[in-house]
Amino acid sequence: MRAPEPVLMTSCPVVAVEAVVSAGFPSPAADYVEGRIDLAEILVPHPSATFTLRIAGHSMHRAGIFDGDLAIVDRSLTARHDDVVVAVLDGELVCKRLLKRRGRVYLAPDSDDPAFLPTDVTDRPGFEIWGVVSATIRVHRR
Repeated sequence: MRAPEPVLMTSCPVVAVEAVVSAGFPSPAADYVEGRIDLAEILVPHPSATFTLRIAGHSMHRAGIFDGDLAIVDRSLTARHDDVVVAVLDGELVCKRLLKRRGRVYLAPDSDDPAFLPTDVTDRPGFEIWGVVSATIRVHRR
């Protein structure tokens, strides 16, 4: 299985407002425009080493990753314990949490569903980490 092509993202400036938005009761917000932020710069700091994948499934809900989300995967980052990674396991791409315990390496779901179990990938043929999930994008309205 070959790695996906890097993300080709040009500058994506949007207006940044300096205000806190209440998710409960409304509060008065200042109409102060801070300037512009570049989403490409924030979401893709290493463009030549970054690709996106669409998430399918429900095993990463506790990590805030849901079916249909777009994962931004950075191959330039070294995967550490507790990172969410995209890996190849037995020829399939998976998105799981990387756990390192007592010299063993596991790919673990991040879900309350007991049907999803960690997989020991220590020295397992066909296992390769493709990158670290650095962000996800969820569209709320189309």
